Amino acid sequence: MNLIAIEAAVKELITAIGDDPDRPGLKDTPARVAKMFTEIFAGVGVSPEEDFKLYRIDNQDEMILIKDIPFYSICEHHLLPFWGTVSIAYIPNNNLITGFSNLIRVVDNFARRLQVQERMATEIADFLVDKLKPMGVIVIIEAQQMCIAMQGERKEASKTISSAMRGVLRKTPTRMEALSLLSKNI
Repeated sequence: MNLIAIEAAVKELITAIGDDPDRPGLKDTPARVAKMFTEIFAGVGVSPEEDFKLYRIDNQDEMILIKDIPFYSICEHHLLPFWGTVSIAYIPNNNLITGFSNLIRVVDNFARRLQVQERMATEIADFLVDKLKPMGVIVIIEAQQMCIAMQGERKEASKTISSAMRGVLRKTPTRMEALSLLSKNI
C-alpha cells in the first residue's frame, strides 16, 4: 500500500470538496486516513488460503455451522462502510474440515477490501468449495449499508441479506435444515 499516495489523494479530496486540508482539524487527516486504510483494506492482494488449514476428523456427513461472524467492509460503489454478520454452514466431504477461526479469517479477508455484499457471499462460498471440497456450503450475509442510510433513499434501519449456496445445500431439505439452524437463537 502506498501511504504517501493515499495521503496526497486525501489532501486533494479535501481540497476538491472545498475545505482547507491545512486547517487545524484536517492537518493530520491524510496521515490518519492512510494509516487506517492499511487496516481496513488489509485483504487487498492477500489470499485467504495463506493461513487456511484443513483437518481430517471422523465427521461422516454432519453439518458444521458458525453464525453471526461480525465484519466491516467498504462499498466499492460509494466508498462508504457496510457492516453486519456472516453465517456459514457446510457439510464436509471425506471427513475434511477446517477450524472455526479459519472461517472467521476467511470472512475478514474478503471483507477487508473494496467490496459489494453480494460478491462477498459468492467469494466466501467459492473459496470454501475450492479448499474444503464439501458436499455443500451456504453463506448468508446480513448487513447495513451506509450508502442506503446516508444518501439516496436514506433508509437508516434497512438491512440487506445476500446468500450463496453450493452443492447439496441447494437442495430444499438440506437448505431448510441449514436455514433453520442458522436462524435459531441457541
